[in-house]
Amino acid sequence: MAKASKIVPRWRRWLVLGLRISGVAALLGIIALVVTVYVTESKLPSFDELKSSPNGQMIRVLADDGTPIVSLGPSYGEWIPYDQIPQVMKDAMVAVEDRRFRSHIGVDPIGVVRSFEVRLREGHWAQGGSTITQQLARNIFLSSAKKFGRKAREMVLAVALERKFTKDQVLELYLNKVYFGGGCYGIDAASRKFFGHGANQLTLGEAAIIAGLVKAPSHYSPTADAQAAVDRAGVVIGLMKETGKITAAEAASVDPKTVKLAPEPNQNSVRYFTDWALPQLENLIDEPTRPLEVWTTIDIKMQKAADAAIAGYAPGNAQGALISLDRDGAVRAMVGGKDYVTSNYNRGVTALRQPGSSFKLFVYLAALEAGHRPSDRVVDEPITINGWSPRNSSGRNAGEMDIRTAFAYSVNTIAAKIGQEVGFSTVADMARRFGISTPISVVPSMVLGSNDVHLIDMTRAFASVANKGVAVTPYGITKVTSMGETIYQHEVDRSHVLVAPYVAAEMTDLLQTAVATGTGRAAQIGRPVAGKTGTTSSNKDGWFLGFSSGLTTGVWMGRDDAKTVPGLQGGTAPARAFAAFMKVATAGRPVENFDTQVTLPEWQLDNETDFGQPDNGLFVDPDGNPIPPDQIAPDDQGYGGGDAGNPPQSENDPPQTAPDASDDGARPGERLDRKWIDRMTGSSGGDPNRPKRVVPNSSAPADRPREIQQQPRPTQ
Repeated sequence: MAKASKIVPRWRRWLVLGLRISGVAALLGIIALVVTVYVTESKLPSFDELKSSPNGQMIRVLADDGTPIVSLGPSYGEWIPYDQIPQVMKDAMVAVEDRRFRSHIGVDPIGVVRSFEVRLREGHWAQGGSTITQQLARNIFLSSAKKFGRKAREMVLAVALERKFTKDQVLELYLNKVYFGGGCYGIDAASRKFFGHGANQLTLGEAAIIAGLVKAPSHYSPTADAQAAVDRAGVVIGLMKETGKITAAEAASVDPKTVKLAPEPNQNSVRYFTDWALPQLENLIDEPTRPLEVWTTIDIKMQKAADAAIAGYAPGNAQGALISLDRDGAVRAMVGGKDYVTSNYNRGVTALRQPGSSFKLFVYLAALEAGHRPSDRVVDEPITINGWSPRNSSGRNAGEMDIRTAFAYSVNTIAAKIGQEVGFSTVADMARRFGISTPISVVPSMVLGSNDVHLIDMTRAFASVANKGVAVTPYGITKVTSMGETIYQHEVDRSHVLVAPYVAAEMTDLLQTAVATGTGRAAQIGRPVAGKTGTTSSNKDGWFLGFSSGLTTGVWMGRDDAKTVPGLQGGTAPARAFAAFMKVATAGRPVENFDTQVTLPEWQLDNETDFGQPDNGLFVDPDGNPIPPDQIAPDDQGYGGGDAGNPPQSENDPPQTAPDASDDGARPGERLDRKWIDRMTGSSGGDPNRPKRVVPNSSAPADRPREIQQQPRPTQ
């Protein structure tokens, strides 16, 4: 009888089949991997090609005359051949980044297993497990995204690199191309940045600091966090001792704390400008890899003058900002603070501050567009609007005057009256029309500057007035080139008319009077200037904005915490900084007269009447309601400081004589008359050849109602 055959269980048959299929799949996978590695190896660049290829995008920023002002992006030192790299540098890098570098094939299986183990334990990728060769492959060919697809390509590239190049070549490439923070690629760039000498002179302590940077360049940078860099260098030295690269005695002899760092180079304030301008490249061009040359509008001479003006005139406990625009909107100078290294916060474009009386520009623009003239009669008298009762800082009212006088001495009650007449929403619309980009709360107190604004927006608005009512848009980049090819060229738009030319001319009339005889006298520079001061309550902010010879400059001063700055008024330090800057900035420009002559305001109104202290008296709470006089601190009255303990001269106190000679070159006691105005502003005065615009005088009858009295506009 034949013996029955043994029946194999079904599960075992399936298991054998599965193993066979898996074996075939694995074999095919290995074959595919080998083929992939060989193909990848054949397509790899040569060693010399890899040496010459850059990492990242290099950007050179140039001033308007082509002078380099800053280099951004990658910074490269000299290429250091393998045999010239200090042994301590090679040992430090291998010890901390890839201790089995000399034994693996480009991928370290032990490191990969440990990486997955940590991933399962921690719940996230806390340890990469990448070898030096994998990091080199990623830096040269791939991104840093933590994805399995990228990781697989990285491994294939690493194996291919190790097949094509020797270990020494791989390490040479790595040490000369890896990123060490601060824009530095390669050990030579890092050594020069942090220690002030080439990488061929690195000591053990210095090498440990550089090797420690690779894991987290920004965190362990000695210039960003010296203690973190020292601690990380100690870890590197410990690993070098553990792997036998140095002896215990050598490790004990090194103290990373004693490593001397190269002094950080002074950052010119032009970085405020580049921080503002360069992010705009993303919207201007689409070129993420090629090296770029960015030609900007910055004038080196003007930038230095702006630095000096802010440093020289901003109070010691306050900050300052200055922005200067050419007639087409080109930013010629931008200072966002006293010291970029200490604070890179750009107060010129980012800070939001109340503009005080400088906001009256929009009030009077609205009035002029509505049909009023600088010579129209107005009445300075108490007024209440929806429960808000603005007051002049002197607490007094001067009675009837013309609009020119009201503007020159920044009379608050008249600004409020004009705002009510033309409509507060109309004033807000005018501000938006002229480029104020921040929210505007349409409340009565807005006419005195209770809304927060940016200095660059206010400067833009004044520049548009100077440009005869045509919109001026600030810009900082004129063109961008790459490898000799122009890929962007700025074009100025001169088509956007904001107000009629006669409105801009009459506004300029008011502005030049404010500088010649009113609150902005300290801004005189010996040539025609038009401008306006601004001071907020408790002397927290001081502003001066004005223009001359095609340049418009805005200056702001104050504390970042918005606390009182004793003695700060728009007509003092800011106006003086404006004058100091503009004297340099306009020195090479021809004198340009305005369309209208300077006309004397009616300051001889009443010997017993003055216009008070700060130029706007914005004594209101955050809701725009007036602060009772008995609750105003002494500093609110503008007596926070002054020479020899005396209160500073009022910005809007109408003078009977010219300012002292030490301030503006006038002779002590000289009468403030037409001849003095012509001499101080550089105008031609009675020159019969000078073009003049006839503005009719007006004299209101005694029985004229006490309201704004409008003059008819001559037929054009």
